[in-house]
Amino acid sequence: MEIRASTVLPARRRPVTLHTADGLALVGELALPQDRDPVATIICLHPLPTAEGMMDSHVLRKASFRLPALADTAVLRFNTRGTTSRHGTSEGTFGGGETERHDVAAAIEFTEFEDLPAPWLVGWSFGTELALKWGRDPAVQGAILLSPPLHRATDADLDAWAEFGRPLVALVPELDDYLRPDEARKRFARVPQAEVIGVDKARHLWVGEPYVRIVLNEIVRRVAPHAHPLPTEWDGPYEKDVLL
Repeated sequence: MEIRASTVLPARRRPVTLHTADGLALVGELALPQDRDPVATIICLHPLPTAEGMMDSHVLRKASFRLPALADTAVLRFNTRGTTSRHGTSEGTFGGGETERHDVAAAIEFTEFEDLPAPWLVGWSFGTELALKWGRDPAVQGAILLSPPLHRATDADLDAWAEFGRPLVALVPELDDYLRPDEARKRFARVPQAEVIGVDKARHLWVGEPYVRIVLNEIVRRVAPHAHPLPTEWDGPYEKDVLL
């Protein structure tokens, strides 16, 4: 069977609650490989909630649907403060990327509490800003940025990541609305360990299964290289997501 946008592969999935240092409860979900321990973890940081970004934004949802089964990877998704998705609404109100520092810290602390291995940040759009500004925690192995706008994240944040020294991978759509590959290479040049990958014909929202597969393969190439490239076929039980 071909893996499609609606395919949900087997995993141990459960709702989780993240607790922030400033007293909020955030709605989330943890997906683990069904019958073995994960080899790595991704912490998903979603797009801008004031523009309908949430933990169920399609690329992050599909990472949860596929990567535990295909790449032995744990996937933690959550709604930042004030954000609503089908999983529920997190407490608090949108903080413009500033008070969300507590949300990022709560997610990283959750992976430590759960003894989840090798956490990587995977930020998309607004989520890339959170990763760059607030993700420089010793537990974090690196960050993968999808469609980074570099609006809230400044050159000072890039310099701080350069000093942090952990891997930084930016996937930049050729037709992005905010930052395109050539300009991204100039901006990220101040981070020696940064890798900028331009993706031909892609757009900011990564709509279309070919682009989702590119994103997930680039994530897996870093966090679980034994599973790269990901298969496009699945011979086993699966479910169908009916809320696309």
